[in-house]
Amino acid sequence: MSDERIGRVAMPKWGLSMKTGKITEWIAAEGDEVEEGDDLAEIDTDKIAGTLEASEGGVLRRIVAEAGTDAPVGCTIAVVAPAEVPDAEIDAVVAEAREQLARGVPEEDDGPRTETAEVGGRAISYASLGDGDEVVVLVHGYGGDKNSWLFVQEPLAAGRTVHALDLPGHGASAKDVGDGSLEFLADTVLGFLDAVGARSAHLVGHSLGGAVVTAAAARAPGRVRSLTLVSPAGYGPEADADYLRGFAAAGTRRELKPQLLKLFADESQVNRQLVDDLLKYKRLDGVDAALAALLRTLLGEDGRPALDVTGLLGVTPVAAVWGAQDRIIPPSNAASLRAAGAGVRVVEGAGHMAHMEAPAAVVAAVEEALKGS
Repeated sequence: MSDERIGRVAMPKWGLSMKTGKITEWIAAEGDEVEEGDDLAEIDTDKIAGTLEASEGGVLRRIVAEAGTDAPVGCTIAVVAPAEVPDAEIDAVVAEAREQLARGVPEEDDGPRTETAEVGGRAISYASLGDGDEVVVLVHGYGGDKNSWLFVQEPLAAGRTVHALDLPGHGASAKDVGDGSLEFLADTVLGFLDAVGARSAHLVGHSLGGAVVTAAAARAPGRVRSLTLVSPAGYGPEADADYLRGFAAAGTRRELKPQLLKLFADESQVNRQLVDDLLKYKRLDGVDAALAALLRTLLGEDGRPALDVTGLLGVTPVAAVWGAQDRIIPPSNAASLRAAGAGVRVVEGAGHMAHMEAPAAVVAAVEEALKGS
């Protein structure tokens, strides 16, 4: 039996369809002291590139899979352990890991489980991870889906149950969005809690999802234990109307890609697969009508934001995260949240998709909100 202090750094499962990932760069080197949350390596998948963070502290004793290597999800790619653990024990773990890599055999897949719930007569698709009594629900933004939380769901699931849902009109959920109102979407989230048997939950919302979870908390304050908002809509006077209209109208790669580039501080995140996946989604029956209905909820005819949820904030603990380079909903909108006493993190090097570009900051904000509940 190997020393329990030896930590195996595994190829993560970032997305429901991910089977393998490519290590494009090791940021940490063998012999480096690392702490929980430190950047270890850059990982490229068929969907998006991301940074793998340390799940525990120690010394990076061995790199098992060098840069440029493809590894199945779950395979050990590095070993972290205290300096006093003998090299012989490290070598034994490394030998086992290299044999596993050579065979291309991943460890047991313990990634998110995809399920469907019926809410208001509509099928709502969601991904669940963990089995703790404490429940966290992740709600994406306009045009997004449950996979946008791929870097956040796993670290939050330690000791908790974390659900990432597809709102109506999005992902694999029904495309009927009713009247497209904020109230309809908020009721969908509350109905989802009923469907999964959660009497209460911590809600996390990005962009439009931020306004949705705020409205849900206002409608059922006893059921929402905390709110974490990531570049939320409805909290200030500024929003990129051209982006929203351009995304809704785009029907080709040439029309869609310039809009997607606005989402990230690092535009290289917008690869061909991401564009193709969103085009495939936008071409599904009912998506155009759904996006058009929701656009009327987001924007007035004058192009100004139509949502204002600042008056809905109650006593629920609130934490917020904004990307400093957010071009869709700028961090200046955070003033209304600060005035309400919410903790606000503004993260350098992140755009509108802070939960993808700076997931550790989002996880930390959620943890802060949970502790305050």
